[in-house]
Amino acid sequence: MCGITGFVNNSKSAVDRAVLERMNQAILHRGPDEDGFYVRENVGLAMRRLSIIDLASGQQPIHNADKTKWIVFNGEIYNYQDLRKDLEERGHKLYTKSDTEVVLRLYDEYGEGCLQHLRGMFAFAIWDETEKTLFLARDRVGKKPLLYSHQTSGDLIFGSEFQAVLQHPSVSREVDMNAIDSYMTYLCVPAPQTAFKQIRKLEPGHWLRWKNGEIETRRYWLPDFSKR
Repeated sequence: MCGITGFVNNSKSAVDRAVLERMNQAILHRGPDEDGFYVRENVGLAMRRLSIIDLASGQQPIHNADKTKWIVFNGEIYNYQDLRKDLEERGHKLYTKSDTEVVLRLYDEYGEGCLQHLRGMFAFAIWDETEKTLFLARDRVGKKPLLYSHQTSGDLIFGSEFQAVLQHPSVSREVDMNAIDSYMTYLCVPAPQTAFKQIRKLEPGHWLRWKNGEIETRRYWLPDFSKR
């Protein structure tokens, strides 16, 4: 188990490193082995790592070949070795042996289409320095959690757990009464609702893209019940 968190300031104001560190410290229990940070102008990414794959060189955040894209990743890609082999045969020179770098190189080639190639459980965030976009994605059935708060200012804050997101001073703890109603009715809080008015769940099988203060979410997978 690992954990990811971070935020992007739409105002272009510099990231407060202390806030990012508090957010990351709040999910220490998800990854006691090490932490990692990417801080550049108005963007901050962080992660806590439980080292399983590529203990020696799999430290995150991980970058692509020209260091224009950076990823923080939580999960495991079961078919990453086959995907890695295919990437190498097509000229990619990977600098780690991790499944995380494979995800990023696939995103380099296919954009959001990379999700169609992945078999596993995952939640990840990719910052594209060239396009100035933040891309979030969650696995098909929601094995790995991913929460976000899109502020009226256009800022986007995300994390693996409520504890991380709530460390950001812009995120209110106001209760969503509609979520309470859902819980009393269904004995659960269906996504994208959460108990907090300003925090949403990224739904299973969905991705989210932030750019210029606006967000777009889209479903990339549905279960197929046509075959028995």
